[in-house]
Amino acid sequence: MGFISEYLMLVMEWVGTVAFAVSGALIAIRHSFDLFGVLIVGGTTAVGGGIVRDLLLGRTPPQIFSMPHILLLAIFTALAVFLIAYFNAVKFRGLQEKIEKINIYFDAVGLAAFSVAGVEAAAVTGYGANWALAITVGVITGVGGGVLRDVFVNEKPYILTKHVYAVASIAGCLVYWLVGICFSQRMIGTFAALGLIISLRVLASHFRWKLPKIEWENNIKV
Repeated sequence: MGFISEYLMLVMEWVGTVAFAVSGALIAIRHSFDLFGVLIVGGTTAVGGGIVRDLLLGRTPPQIFSMPHILLLAIFTALAVFLIAYFNAVKFRGLQEKIEKINIYFDAVGLAAFSVAGVEAAAVTGYGANWALAITVGVITGVGGGVLRDVFVNEKPYILTKHVYAVASIAGCLVYWLVGICFSQRMIGTFAALGLIISLRVLASHFRWKLPKIEWENNIKV
Protein backbone atom coordinates (compact mmCIF):
# COMPACT_ATOMS: atom_id res chain seq x y z
CA MET A 1 0.00 0.00 0.00
CA GLY A 2 1.47 3.34 -1.06
CA PHE A 3 1.88 6.53 0.90
CA ILE A 4 -1.32 8.07 -0.49
CA SER A 5 -3.35 4.98 0.44
CA GLU A 6 -1.87 4.90 3.95
CA TYR A 7 -2.66 8.59 4.40
CA LEU A 8 -6.19 8.01 3.11
CA MET A 9 -6.77 5.21 5.61
CA LEU A 10 -5.48 7.43 8.42
CA VAL A 11 -7.95 10.11 7.34
CA MET A 12 -10.71 7.48 7.37
CA GLU A 13 -9.84 6.60 10.97
CA TRP A 14 -9.97 10.26 12.03
CA VAL A 15 -13.18 11.03 10.15
CA GLY A 16 -14.89 7.90 11.45
CA THR A 17 -13.76 8.61 15.01
CA VAL A 18 -15.14 12.15 15.04
CA ALA A 19 -18.39 11.19 13.29
CA PHE A 20 -19.16 8.26 15.59
CA ALA A 21 -18.11 10.17 18.73
CA VAL A 22 -20.62 12.90 17.83
CA SER A 23 -23.30 10.32 17.06
CA GLY A 24 -22.75 8.41 20.30
CA ALA A 25 -22.61 11.57 22.42
CA LEU A 26 -25.87 12.90 20.96
CA ILE A 27 -27.69 9.66 21.72
CA ALA A 28 -26.27 9.55 25.25
CA ILE A 29 -27.43 13.14 25.85
CA ARG A 30 -30.89 12.26 24.55
CA HIS A 31 -31.00 9.49 27.18
CA SER A 32 -30.03 11.98 29.92
CA PHE A 33 -26.59 10.49 30.61
CA ASP A 34 -24.25 12.57 32.75
CA LEU A 35 -20.87 13.87 31.55
CA PHE A 36 -19.03 10.63 32.29
CA GLY A 37 -21.74 8.60 30.58
CA VAL A 38 -21.62 10.80 27.48
CA LEU A 39 -17.84 10.42 27.28
CA ILE A 40 -18.04 6.64 27.68
CA VAL A 41 -20.81 6.18 25.12
CA GLY A 42 -19.26 8.62 22.64
CA GLY A 43 -15.80 7.08 23.02
CA THR A 44 -17.06 3.51 22.80
CA THR A 45 -19.11 4.27 19.70
CA ALA A 46 -15.99 5.69 18.07
CA VAL A 47 -13.45 3.00 18.97
CA GLY A 48 -15.53 -0.08 19.83
CA GLY A 49 -15.71 -1.45 16.29
CA GLY A 50 -11.97 -1.07 15.81
CA ILE A 51 -11.24 -2.95 19.03
CA VAL A 52 -13.46 -5.88 18.01
CA ARG A 53 -11.84 -5.84 14.55
CA ASP A 54 -8.31 -6.06 15.95
CA LEU A 55 -9.24 -8.90 18.30
CA LEU A 56 -10.68 -10.87 15.37
CA LEU A 57 -7.50 -10.27 13.36
CA GLY A 58 -5.27 -11.27 16.27
CA ARG A 59 -3.84 -7.76 16.66
CA THR A 60 -3.33 -7.55 20.40
CA PRO A 61 -3.38 -5.31 22.21
CA PRO A 62 -5.86 -3.51 19.91
CA GLN A 63 -4.32 -0.75 17.79
CA ILE A 64 -6.23 1.97 19.63
CA PHE A 65 -3.95 1.49 22.66
CA SER A 66 -0.85 2.17 20.57
CA MET A 67 -2.56 5.20 19.02
CA PRO A 68 -3.92 7.03 22.09
CA HIS A 69 -4.45 10.21 20.09
CA ILE A 70 -7.40 8.50 18.37
CA LEU A 71 -8.97 7.69 21.74
CA LEU A 72 -8.33 11.22 22.95
CA LEU A 73 -9.90 12.60 19.79
CA ALA A 74 -13.04 10.57 20.48
CA ILE A 75 -13.22 11.70 24.10
CA PHE A 76 -12.62 15.38 23.34
CA THR A 77 -15.20 15.27 20.55
CA ALA A 78 -17.80 13.78 22.89
CA LEU A 79 -16.84 16.39 25.51
CA ALA A 80 -17.32 19.21 23.00
CA VAL A 81 -20.79 17.90 22.08
CA PHE A 82 -21.73 17.68 25.76
CA LEU A 83 -20.55 21.21 26.54
CA ILE A 84 -22.42 22.66 23.55
CA ALA A 85 -25.61 20.90 24.66
CA TYR A 86 -25.08 21.74 28.35
CA PHE A 87 -24.66 25.49 27.85
CA ASN A 88 -27.45 25.62 25.26
CA ALA A 89 -29.82 23.17 26.92
CA VAL A 90 -33.07 24.95 26.11
CA LYS A 91 -32.19 25.48 22.46
CA PHE A 92 -30.79 21.94 22.24
CA ARG A 93 -34.03 20.40 23.48
CA GLY A 94 -36.04 22.53 21.10
CA LEU A 95 -33.99 21.36 18.15
CA GLN A 96 -34.20 17.63 18.88
CA GLU A 97 -35.84 16.77 15.57
CA LYS A 98 -33.23 18.66 13.56
CA ILE A 99 -30.43 17.20 15.67
CA GLU A 100 -31.72 13.70 14.99
CA LYS A 101 -31.61 14.39 11.26
CA ILE A 102 -28.08 15.80 11.52
CA ASN A 103 -27.03 12.77 13.53
CA ILE A 104 -28.03 10.54 10.61
CA TYR A 105 -25.28 12.14 8.52
CA PHE A 106 -22.64 11.77 11.23
CA ASP A 107 -23.65 8.15 11.68
CA ALA A 108 -23.54 7.52 7.93
CA VAL A 109 -20.05 9.02 7.60
CA GLY A 110 -18.77 7.01 10.55
CA LEU A 111 -20.27 3.81 9.19
CA ALA A 112 -18.71 4.39 5.78
CA ALA A 113 -15.26 5.40 7.02
CA PHE A 114 -14.88 2.52 9.44
CA SER A 115 -16.30 -0.07 7.05
CA VAL A 116 -13.65 0.80 4.46
CA ALA A 117 -10.92 0.97 7.10
CA GLY A 118 -11.95 -2.47 8.37
CA VAL A 119 -11.60 -4.14 4.96
CA GLU A 120 -8.23 -2.47 4.47
CA ALA A 121 -7.08 -3.61 7.92
CA ALA A 122 -7.91 -7.20 6.98
CA ALA A 123 -5.94 -6.81 3.74
CA VAL A 124 -2.91 -5.30 5.50
CA THR A 125 -2.96 -8.15 8.02
CA GLY A 126 -2.73 -10.64 5.14
CA TYR A 127 -6.36 -11.66 4.67
CA GLY A 128 -7.17 -9.60 1.58
CA ALA A 129 -7.66 -12.69 -0.60
CA ASN A 130 -10.26 -14.06 1.80
CA TRP A 131 -13.29 -12.05 0.70
CA ALA A 132 -15.61 -13.46 3.36
CA LEU A 133 -13.24 -12.55 6.19
CA ALA A 134 -12.31 -9.16 4.77
CA ILE A 135 -15.92 -8.09 4.25
CA THR A 136 -17.01 -9.47 7.62
CA VAL A 137 -14.23 -7.58 9.38
CA GLY A 138 -15.20 -4.41 7.51
CA VAL A 139 -18.83 -4.69 8.54
CA ILE A 140 -17.96 -5.43 12.16
CA THR A 141 -15.66 -2.41 12.23
CA GLY A 142 -18.45 -0.27 10.81
CA VAL A 143 -21.32 -1.40 13.04
CA GLY A 144 -19.53 -2.68 16.16
CA GLY A 145 -19.34 0.66 17.94
CA GLY A 146 -23.00 1.34 17.25
CA VAL A 147 -24.02 -2.02 18.71
CA LEU A 148 -22.10 -1.29 21.91
CA ARG A 149 -23.66 2.19 22.02
CA ASP A 150 -27.16 0.72 21.81
CA VAL A 151 -26.37 -1.76 24.58
CA PHE A 152 -25.20 1.08 26.84
CA VAL A 153 -28.38 3.11 26.28
CA ASN A 154 -30.57 0.00 26.61
CA GLU A 155 -31.98 0.03 23.10
CA LYS A 156 -32.42 -2.78 20.59
CA PRO A 157 -29.35 -2.81 18.33
CA TYR A 158 -30.00 -0.34 15.53
CA ILE A 159 -28.57 -2.65 12.89
CA LEU A 160 -31.23 -5.28 13.61
CA THR A 161 -34.31 -3.09 13.64
CA LYS A 162 -33.86 0.19 11.72
CA HIS A 163 -33.75 0.87 8.00
CA VAL A 164 -30.97 -0.45 5.79
CA TYR A 165 -27.91 -0.14 8.01
CA ALA A 166 -25.66 -3.19 8.06
CA VAL A 167 -26.74 -3.92 4.48
CA ALA A 168 -25.26 -0.57 3.41
CA SER A 169 -21.99 -1.51 5.11
CA ILE A 170 -21.93 -4.92 3.42
CA ALA A 171 -22.49 -3.35 0.00
CA GLY A 172 -19.74 -0.79 0.53
CA CYS A 173 -17.29 -3.36 1.87
CA LEU A 174 -17.92 -5.57 -1.17
CA VAL A 175 -17.26 -2.64 -3.51
CA TYR A 176 -14.03 -1.75 -1.72
CA TRP A 177 -12.85 -5.36 -1.71
CA LEU A 178 -13.49 -5.72 -5.44
CA VAL A 179 -12.09 -2.36 -6.57
CA GLY A 180 -9.57 -1.54 -3.86
CA ILE A 181 -8.20 -4.97 -3.00
CA CYS A 182 -8.73 -7.17 -6.08
CA PHE A 183 -7.87 -4.48 -8.64
CA SER A 184 -5.52 -2.53 -6.34
CA GLN A 185 -7.36 0.74 -6.97
CA ARG A 186 -7.41 1.93 -3.35
CA MET A 187 -8.32 5.54 -4.08
CA ILE A 188 -11.17 4.75 -6.47
CA GLY A 189 -12.40 1.92 -4.26
CA THR A 190 -12.41 4.15 -1.18
CA PHE A 191 -14.49 6.92 -2.69
CA ALA A 192 -16.84 4.46 -4.43
CA ALA A 193 -17.47 2.58 -1.18
CA LEU A 194 -17.87 5.77 0.86
CA GLY A 195 -20.34 7.20 -1.63
CA LEU A 196 -22.37 3.99 -1.75
CA ILE A 197 -22.59 3.51 2.02
CA ILE A 198 -23.42 7.13 2.81
CA SER A 199 -26.00 7.29 0.03
CA LEU A 200 -27.72 4.07 1.06
CA ARG A 201 -27.74 5.04 4.73
CA VAL A 202 -29.14 8.53 4.16
CA LEU A 203 -31.68 7.46 1.54
CA ALA A 204 -32.84 4.57 3.71
CA SER A 205 -33.46 6.96 6.57
CA HIS A 206 -35.19 9.54 4.40
CA PHE A 207 -37.47 7.12 2.57
CA ARG A 208 -37.88 4.75 5.53
CA TRP A 209 -36.50 1.75 3.68
CA LYS A 210 -36.71 -1.38 5.79
CA LEU A 211 -36.10 -5.04 5.31
CA PRO A 212 -39.15 -7.33 5.61
CA LYS A 213 -40.09 -8.34 9.13
CA ILE A 214 -43.00 -9.95 10.95
CA GLU A 215 -45.11 -7.54 13.00
CA TRP A 216 -45.93 -9.56 16.08
CA GLU A 217 -48.91 -8.05 17.91
CA ASN A 218 -49.19 -8.40 21.66
CA ASN A 219 -52.60 -10.03 21.41
CA ILE A 220 -51.34 -12.92 19.28
CA LYS A 221 -50.80 -16.07 21.31
CA VAL A 222 -48.69 -19.03 20.35
